[in-house]
Amino acid sequence: MTAGAPVETGRGSPVLSRVSVRLPRGVESVDRVLERAGHGPFERRMFRRFHGLRDSPTLASGERMEDLLVGAGREALGGRGADVVLYGHSHVVQGFADRPGFARRLCAALGVPGAEFYGISQVHCVSVLRAVEVARRYHARPGARPGDRVLVLGGDQGSYDDSARIIPNVTVGGDAAAAVVVHAPHGRPDEHGEPGEHGEHDEHGDGTPRYRYLSGAALRDQRFHRALRMTQREQALYAKACMEHVTTVLREATGRAGFGITDLDWIMPDLTNAVFWRNFCRETGVERGRVPLDLLPLRGHNYGIDALSALQHADATGRLRPGDRCALVALGHGAYFQVVVVEVLGG
Repeated sequence: MTAGAPVETGRGSPVLSRVSVRLPRGVESVDRVLERAGHGPFERRMFRRFHGLRDSPTLASGERMEDLLVGAGREALGGRGADVVLYGHSHVVQGFADRPGFARRLCAALGVPGAEFYGISQVHCVSVLRAVEVARRYHARPGARPGDRVLVLGGDQGSYDDSARIIPNVTVGGDAAAAVVVHAPHGRPDEHGEPGEHGEHDEHGDGTPRYRYLSGAALRDQRFHRALRMTQREQALYAKACMEHVTTVLREATGRAGFGITDLDWIMPDLTNAVFWRNFCRETGVERGRVPLDLLPLRGHNYGIDALSALQHADATGRLRPGDRCALVALGHGAYFQVVVVEVLGG
């Protein structure tokens, strides 16, 4: 197993904007997707009754995934620029992104034609939270400027192919996009020791960002590199390992922030299915109400943006309070695990 490098925590850490989410106009029932792919009544019933999956967002006729990414990104940017755009995605090759000029075209549509653009993939559904960690490292680099801004984008088009959309006995992926701006540490001095001219981040007109990065942790278990090609024995071992590894990375991340898993106010989950999180709460003692799953029947699994979507939904529905500590959790095939812990700020 391999773990991520230690990370900075607390004061002097980056701050994040509110999360923007874009959903397509279309929606398909998970049952219909499974039936079309030839899955039988028993498995379809299991997905609905035990996994808690009902609907999956799906691009309507004439809609483009690229437009969802642009819409989420522009809202997160709020009319301001970005130095770097990081696009996290689970599918390595996607038709809309495979056309020549994707990066240049996307940056122009976002209104940041001069931004550097990087894709983050090969880590499956961990890609978007990994992009948040890369943004943190960007802000910690030598020569970083107080006004630096990194736009993190995430989203995959699962509906292009049912065989890529369905993980047998586990979940069904949908189409959606999310974005968040990761700012330099709030009010950090410039190289002359004076407050930077962009030291106050006026993301919402009041100079107050929404979240402060507290800590993070990552892990990979190389035994399960075969991913969807695993044997039945490997799949059984993988299910047990996932529970252990999610608990491990949560403990590492919260420990670095100076508290424990049960001190978290919220765990914003990977929305693969409900069974995993019910078992997690039973084994760790975390209260079920601290793992919000109300989006699961409405949107199901949307690859790497699940935790950000859950965070945005909890915020939009008034459940978050200043000082709340939220762990964003992602896990992906190939046995990749990532946690990012943030604190809710005022505003």
